[in-house]
Amino acid sequence: MFALVSLVVAALLVFWVIGVYNRLILARNHFKNAFSPVDAHLKQRYELIPNLVEVAKGYMKHERETLEAVIMARNLAVTAIGNASADPSKARAVQQLAAAEVALIAALAKMYALSQSYPDLRANPHMVQLSEELSNTESKIVFSRQAYNDSVMQYNISIEQMPGSVIAKLFFFRAGALL
Repeated sequence: MFALVSLVVAALLVFWVIGVYNRLILARNHFKNAFSPVDAHLKQRYELIPNLVEVAKGYMKHERETLEAVIMARNLAVTAIGNASADPSKARAVQQLAAAEVALIAALAKMYALSQSYPDLRANPHMVQLSEELSNTESKIVFSRQAYNDSVMQYNISIEQMPGSVIAKLFFFRAGALL
C-alpha cells in the first residue's frame, strides 16, 4: 500500500514538474515570437535611413560628419538586429540592440535638428515622404516594442516566482532582456 501511495505521489510530482516546465517554455516562446514584429519594423526603418541620408546629402553638404554618423549608427544597428533576431532569448544580444538603437536615434535626432536650417530640404517632396514613412514606422516600433517588453516581463515574472523559479534554475532558464 505504501509503495502504491509513493508511486502516485512521485507520478504527481513528475507531472507537476512537466507542467511548470511546459508553462516556462510557452512563456519563453511567446516572448521570442513577440520579437518578430519588432524585428520587421526595425529593419523597415533601417531600409529607409540610407534613402533619407541620400536626399539630405544634396542639401547638407557641410554636415557630412552628421550624415556619416547616421549611416554608421544604422550599420551598427543592422548588425545588432541580426544578432538579436538569431535568438531573442539571448539577453546580451538584445541589450546590444537596445544600445545601438539609442545611438541611432541620437544620430537621427541630430540630423533632423540640423535639417531645420535647410528650408529647401524640409520642402523636398522625397524628404517629406521619407520622413512620414519613418514617422509611421517609428509608431509601429513603439507598439511592437511594448508588446515584446510585456511578453518578456511576463516570462521573467514566471521564472522568478515560486514554483517556476525552482524549475527555471533546474533547467537553466535565463531572464529575457527588455528592449
